[in-house]
Amino acid sequence: MPPPSDIVKVAIEWPGAFPKLMEIDQKKPLSAIIKEVCEGWSLGNHENFALQNADSTNFYITEKNRNDIKNGSILRLTTSPSQTAAQLHERIQSSSMDAKLEALKDLANSSRDVTFAQEFINLDGISLLTQMVESGTERYQKLQKIMKPCFGDLLSFTLTAFVELMDHGIVSWDTFSVAFIKKIAGYVNKSAMDTAVLQRSLAILESMVLNSQDLYQKVAQEITIGQLIPHLQGPKPINDEMAHQLYVLQVLTFNLLEDRMMTKMDPQDQAQRDIIFELRRIAFDVECEPNNSGSIEKRKSMYTRDYKKLGFINHVNPAMDFTQIPPGMLALDNMLYFARHHQDAYIRIVLENSSREDKHECPFGRSSIELTKMLCETLKVGELRDENCHDFHPMFFTHDRSFEEFFCICIQLLNKTWKEMRATSEDFNKVMQVVRDQIMRALTQKPNSLDQLKSRLQNLSYTEILKIRQSERMNQEDFQSRPILELREKIQPEIMELIKQQRLNRLCDGTCFRKISSRRRQDKFWYCRLSPNHKVLHYGDLEESPLGEVSHDLLQEKLPVADIKAVVTGKDCPHMKEKGALKQNKVLELAFSVLYESDEYLNFIAPDKHEYCVWTDGLNALLGKEMTSDFTKSDMDTLLSMEMKLRLLDLENIQIPEAPPPIPKEPSNYDFVYDCN
Repeated sequence: MPPPSDIVKVAIEWPGAFPKLMEIDQKKPLSAIIKEVCEGWSLGNHENFALQNADSTNFYITEKNRNDIKNGSILRLTTSPSQTAAQLHERIQSSSMDAKLEALKDLANSSRDVTFAQEFINLDGISLLTQMVESGTERYQKLQKIMKPCFGDLLSFTLTAFVELMDHGIVSWDTFSVAFIKKIAGYVNKSAMDTAVLQRSLAILESMVLNSQDLYQKVAQEITIGQLIPHLQGPKPINDEMAHQLYVLQVLTFNLLEDRMMTKMDPQDQAQRDIIFELRRIAFDVECEPNNSGSIEKRKSMYTRDYKKLGFINHVNPAMDFTQIPPGMLALDNMLYFARHHQDAYIRIVLENSSREDKHECPFGRSSIELTKMLCETLKVGELRDENCHDFHPMFFTHDRSFEEFFCICIQLLNKTWKEMRATSEDFNKVMQVVRDQIMRALTQKPNSLDQLKSRLQNLSYTEILKIRQSERMNQEDFQSRPILELREKIQPEIMELIKQQRLNRLCDGTCFRKISSRRRQDKFWYCRLSPNHKVLHYGDLEESPLGEVSHDLLQEKLPVADIKAVVTGKDCPHMKEKGALKQNKVLELAFSVLYESDEYLNFIAPDKHEYCVWTDGLNALLGKEMTSDFTKSDMDTLLSMEMKLRLLDLENIQIPEAPPPIPKEPSNYDFVYDCN
């Protein structure tokens, strides 16, 4: 017969005694069960005891959670939550630092249990911890320098216990003082802080911000984004959750620019017009407003001339350039930031372009407006965040004004690319397309800092972009389509024949080889070359290395090509099978032999890898065999690529069909008439 459902079989532990197997009746009060357990071990004052799970949680058993006990559970008899809370409350105030440290460790562990937390809070434990943080921080820091690492950090355990207690929602967050907030914020603002203390401090500030509008304002006064950014640069590797949160922070930060991006400039607003005057003043070292001396026309002419040099579209009233949204006033903000914080670069760009011919000048004003618009599109300023996205750029967390610095880097890139392209005003859109390509490729590499971005953009010159585009075009689907592959197959034999002729021509020129000798000294030479009709190999000894070609008349030995039976290489060569020859790997890689008649060989050791490939390819070509050297493969790839590019020049931006067009039907008759009149 199965046991009743209200009966649970468990094991109960008590320090220094053997565990007991018991049947707990869930209908009985928990106090009665604890009394029964205590009597079994002859323990009095059962009200001072409690049961808790003997697992990693150590949570107390209460009337609320007792139904979670399962058959086979292991419980532990221990002091009651009120007793434990009172003991810890006293222990953490000990004058002995070792005892205080151990007490805080136990408190941090026990505070996860809501039953214990309630008892400790009833003893005004939260206030005690906050006082310890507010008044004891300096003492903790001094102690941290002299205590052994194994004892841990008093401050860390204090904050851990505080976080665990507050997470139960028993105490309101609005009860904490400004002094406590300043202390916690101070830990976050320090550049070198213990990791555990930093984590707990951030957790406390996060809870304050989420649970109290009043505390949100106080925390915001103590902590800025700039103070948090250095901490974001530290965590590695970054998990998906952290990556998503960094992406969200990036989106929210960029969306702060939306208001300026969508604000038109008021041409009548003097404060806004003063910004343009300041750009002029910094660039040309003139006063914001000219003196009253001189005619109005003269002043207008002076302004128009300078605004033209600054590259504005509207030379008379440049304020009109900023009425387009986006980018609105954000473009003017970027220009002013560049002029103030990178003054030398700003002046150089403006003066450099003002001294060029009109058609070759890069208009700074127009470029800045279009670039700001491009950057807003690239970084998706003003768009809603994606809840599943983890894509963020680490470099934007390395500077308080990261967007403005990003603009400063890109406007200098634009000016550099303009010069590399030798662009004119008609090429403005083409330059912007190249700059967009450069920026997107650099961002894809996820640079960790703005300096890394500069370095990668420096390597992505206009010439490099052209190479990359050409390479990508060759790997596009169009170049893998059937018509293109058929064209490649058709061209390959022509290219191979060209390579073959080049190899044979090189053999006709001939090469000087060293004589093979068992002695270490190798100062004797011999020369070999192919006859112009490709039928005979002429060779013979030389006293010294020749300065140029050796005439056929000076080469006494001949080997008809028709007598050649095979070409062998490497360790298969007879002269490489001699004692000690195989020890020289470099010689082995350059050795080849020509077999003729029955067992006669003409042995070679090429002066370098290039000559080795030329001669082995040429000899194989003479015998009607395939040329298989690495040199041939490289030449084939290079020449085939060049030929394909030349033949497809006229097909740029034209979709190549997979199948050829159908052949039209024959006409009904061939009586065509052409009227010459």
